[in-house]
Amino acid sequence: MSEGEQWEPPPGSWASSAARRRNMQAIKARDTKPERRIRQLLHAQGLRYRVAARPLADLRRTADIVFRPAKTAVFIDGCYWHGCPEHYVSPKTNPGYWSEKVAGNMARDRDTDRRLTEAGWLVLRFWEHEDSADCADKVAAAVIARRAPRPVH
Repeated sequence: MSEGEQWEPPPGSWASSAARRRNMQAIKARDTKPERRIRQLLHAQGLRYRVAARPLADLRRTADIVFRPAKTAVFIDGCYWHGCPEHYVSPKTNPGYWSEKVAGNMARDRDTDRRLTEAGWLVLRFWEHEDSADCADKVAAAVIARRAPRPVH
């Protein structure tokens, strides 16, 4: 694009400007700092897991951390993308599109939780702003409890 040209979004694009488009494309879908920190703490506790994996083969959604034998799926949700009640602020540019997008993400999160729970999985969700050590401790406790042998009746 030459210096004098005005940027035009591609047909059907959500981008309100070239800068916004670059910004949004740079946002990571996985391996965010909170995810990496929690994984590091879990690994230090001796826990092993799958990263960005599908808990159920027929469910086209991935959890951030998956403990298959313990049937535990962990999600570390971004405050903006998942509508954190403490930190979500509706954008000033194109608010209709983005608010609808976030509402759709929230609905998908609830559907994912329901489907995994129905399949016998434990779903743990944390916000990106939560303390990583606290999150890791909660995950470790849940996984260890689910791995414990069940009493036979």
